[in-house]
Amino acid sequence: MPLVFRILSLLPLRLLHAIGWLLGWLVFLASPAYRQRFLENARQAGLDFAAVRPAVGHTGKMVAEMPKIWHGQPQKVQIDATTRARLDALRTQPQGVLFFTPHIGCFELSAQAVSRYWEGARGPLTVLYRPSRKPWLAEWMKTARDRFGVEAVPTDLGGVRAMLKALRKGSSVGLLPDQVPPYGLGIWSPFFGKPAYTMTMAAKLIQQTHPLVLVARCERLPRGAGYTLHLEPLSLDAAADTDTLVAQINRAMEAQILQTPGQYLWGYERYKRPRGMPADEAAEGAAPDGEQT
Repeated sequence: MPLVFRILSLLPLRLLHAIGWLLGWLVFLASPAYRQRFLENARQAGLDFAAVRPAVGHTGKMVAEMPKIWHGQPQKVQIDATTRARLDALRTQPQGVLFFTPHIGCFELSAQAVSRYWEGARGPLTVLYRPSRKPWLAEWMKTARDRFGVEAVPTDLGGVRAMLKALRKGSSVGLLPDQVPPYGLGIWSPFFGKPAYTMTMAAKLIQQTHPLVLVARCERLPRGAGYTLHLEPLSLDAAADTDTLVAQINRAMEAQILQTPGQYLWGYERYKRPRGMPADEAAEGAAPDGEQT
């Protein structure tokens, strides 16, 4: 697998994106279950198929571009004047910086783009990854992500401690807050009006370290021309209780997704029940408006 990825990383991004677009549509047309989930998630957000149609191809592009992101040369990322000013202002801030990167565009590249721009001024940018059960695959995934100033840590207690340490010493971390966490590490919270099991880690990091919080999204440009990085500061209440803060984060992610619905991962099982969750607890999450039954 690593060898195949290294070979594919030599292909032009435009070609990889073309292959990925075709792959995305093949999966969409061939898998009724995936297609239904994709469309239901979009409808839950109040969007029709016309609004999310580009996301079918972009899902395939996300897969096809991974060899470039993990093994290729640094990718071309455009940074406009507003984003550049925000990065420059953050470069020397004493507070830690917490980046949220929802499943939009090339979210793996967001961390690389920020850390490359800062050139190590704030130290490595720490990100979480879920290790494979196969040791060789877990090591390869970590090595592939540890590039251009990014340091990957596993989704376990050690990884959480590493993120807390990074924020407390004024460094930076990145999280995907719209990712379903393992059972016991989340709560049911509305996401586009429907209860979704949502991580509490992001809220607790904010409560304990009071970092500067921003949303980062790396949109793909047409015809493999590269990417463009967007940053938006978030104003969140660190003094709020965990449930309230989680709900605030979900609303912020909804706003970001609606800005770029054509590049969101609508086929992701955002509303699934985590493995190991008892049926009665899952039923509580499925209650109307998140009410307890």
